Amino acid sequence: MDHTIPEVEQASVAIYNSVERFPIRRIYCVGRNYRAHAIEMGADPDREDPFFFMKPADSIVENGATIPYPKMTSNFHHEIELVAAIGKGGINININDALNHVWGYGVGIDLTRRDLQNQAKKAGRPWDMGKGFDKSAPCTALRSVDDVGHPDTGTGSIWIKVNDEIKQESTLDLHIWNTAETINYLSGFCELMPGDLIYMGTPDGVGPVVSGDTMKGHIDGVGDIVINIA
Repeated sequence: MDHTIPEVEQASVAIYNSVERFPIRRIYCVGRNYRAHAIEMGADPDREDPFFFMKPADSIVENGATIPYPKMTSNFHHEIELVAAIGKGGINININDALNHVWGYGVGIDLTRRDLQNQAKKAGRPWDMGKGFDKSAPCTALRSVDDVGHPDTGTGSIWIKVNDEIKQESTLDLHIWNTAETINYLSGFCELMPGDLIYMGTPDGVGPVVSGDTMKGHIDGVGDIVINIA
């Protein structure tokens, strides 16, 4: 029996206009971070602190990829999101210093097996199989803060089309918790480290995609993402 320890490739995402890549340590996702989306999911956003779920680092998908329709679902949803990439770690990060911990930003899609997520909710079980499955975290090449600033300090547009029809459309200033507040709050629970990505939550209008569909997402000043479903 061969007991050689297998080599495992470090998960990473592209960096805009560079041959270098950004290594991924963890992927955190903020739940219900747009008021209208929280309401469409049956929650009251005015009564809860932010909460988080995670995706595996190797669930990242390159911009322009074609991915298979995932197994074990018949209700596969798109969720367009701003992605913040952490470049400097810390714990209990002061809100006034939080944005200094961000390396850059990308455009992401939190792909969701909604039927599995809803079943888990009803049973009081974790969401992992509804959220953290293979190829569930498409992301564009990251752009540095020097290039794009901090997008959700302004009113930039965020939207996604499915087969050229707008499905989600909002602005970044409508995050319930902005990037600085999210970093401050999350770093109270666990130490953030370089290589962490934070998917910042999605506007209302989430809905299904099926085989043959093309998703095209956009965030002003950050970029565009295109993902095809095989």
